[in-house]
Amino acid sequence: MFAGVILAYLLGSMPFGPVMARLFGLGDLTKVGSGNIGATNVLRSGNRVAALLTLLGDAGKGAVAVMAVHWFAGERVAGLAGLFAVIGHLFPVFLGFRGGKGVATFLGALLALSFPSGAIACAVWLAVARISRTSSLSAVVAVASAPVCVAILDHWHLAVIVALMAALVVVRHSANIRRIWNGTEPEIGS
Repeated sequence: MFAGVILAYLLGSMPFGPVMARLFGLGDLTKVGSGNIGATNVLRSGNRVAALLTLLGDAGKGAVAVMAVHWFAGERVAGLAGLFAVIGHLFPVFLGFRGGKGVATFLGALLALSFPSGAIACAVWLAVARISRTSSLSAVVAVASAPVCVAILDHWHLAVIVALMAALVVVRHSANIRRIWNGTEPEIGS
């Protein structure tokens, strides 16, 4: 179990945004847009391919961590793997513990833990993004809806883990939430 969560943390720590920025010659992500290492900020650099690859990499590392640990240690430990993959993205050892906001990693882990709940969370993100044109609002609403979906569709113990993951992601969005409240949060594509 210990080895599984360490593996999940290390997978979560893999910094796909900075790697894609370097591969595509986009410069230092911490000096672009929000300064975040995630796909939304890579998109602000103007390169949609790099942003898509970052999104897939960040979601993929959450999913791979869950699936690998599930294979070796079972369902209950797989939930912890999802949690530690998100923690790895938020506090990556490879970037001095300064990471991203964790949305894609959260959604990838959730899809691997409970595909129906993950699909609903992704649909919520898309619906809120379409209406609000605000990525951070979409993220907060989507991750907040996930524990409820998991509680209804799966087991309560998994809902607790997903709630912890969601809480971490929401806390990471505290500055965004203040900007949303003040009406100063940038829209998608700005």
